[in-house]
Parts: sequence; structure tokens; C-alpha cells
Amino acid sequence: MENDRSDNASRLLVVLMTAPDRDEASRIAECVQILPEVQSVYRWKGEVERNTEILLLAKTTSDKFDELDRAVREIHSYDTPEIIALPVNAASESYLNWLLAS
Repeated sequence: MENDRSDNASRLLVVLMTAPDRDEASRIAECVQILPEVQSVYRWKGEVERNTEILLLAKTTSDKFDELDRAVREIHSYDTPEIIALPVNAASESYLNWLLAS
């Protein structure tokens, strides 16, 4: 059972995304957590940019990441939206089962 849980958890991803404002974050969000504003500092076209953005956290599986990436890009206003997936090393069994079922 422990091995099955580890194998299934390794398929899980936490995806970090940013949006310029709450309206766009809400359009992107179907089943995500929307965090309060964050201050982003980054280089864009040779200049240092400082902007307030909204951080979104999504959970998905590795086999559905490409679908999530395409869907976000269709909605997003940025030329190069931040969409970063981090692997989940472990998760509670009940949460893991719920996420894999949904």
C-alpha cells in the first residue's frame, strides 16, 4: 500500500501560476487556490520590472499538465505566463485519493 501511494504521489504536481489581477485569476481558476497579491520583480526585454500579481496554486497530475498549460495560455493575457510545475513527493492518502479521482 505504501508503494502504491508513493507511485501515485509521484504523478502529482503543484502548479504555480501568476496573473496580473484578480479578474484574470478568477477566469483561469476552476479548481485552484488564489493567494493574495504578491510583488514580482523580474527581467523582461532587458528591463527590471516590478509588478503586483496574483499567485495561483493548482494541483494536477503529470499526465494532465499539458492540458492545463494549454488552457491557461488560451486565457492568459501575458505573452509568457508563469506556469511552473513542482513534483509532490508525498501526500496524505485521503487527499491523494480525492485528487486522483477528480
